[in-house]
Amino acid sequence: MGFVTQAKDSAPRAVVSLSSLPVEAQTAQRLIHAGGPFPYSKDGIVFGNRERLLPRHPRGYYREYTVQTPGSRDRGARRIVCGGQQATAPEACYYTDDHYASFRLIAQ
Repeated sequence: MGFVTQAKDSAPRAVVSLSSLPVEAQTAQRLIHAGGPFPYSKDGIVFGNRERLLPRHPRGYYREYTVQTPGSRDRGARRIVCGGQQATAPEACYYTDDHYASFRLIAQ
């Protein structure tokens, strides 16, 4: 799973390597860096961080992307949330497989 690191203004956070994530997450991460095309119309929308599990930043800093779930009839629970000024060059990306209940920092 990875080791734990301390974020500047939040609780300890697990770190995960991209290669250890499901292949669908790896594909989504490649699409993020390429600027799309994304399979879902909601991909790239602003993520509000209402759960306050990610480091605090101004609204609009985070964007969310769907990680496809094989066999799911909807978007499922898996997402990548990236933060930064440039969508194709995020400063940090986080993976959640439980619809925002927890996040793991994706090691770059």
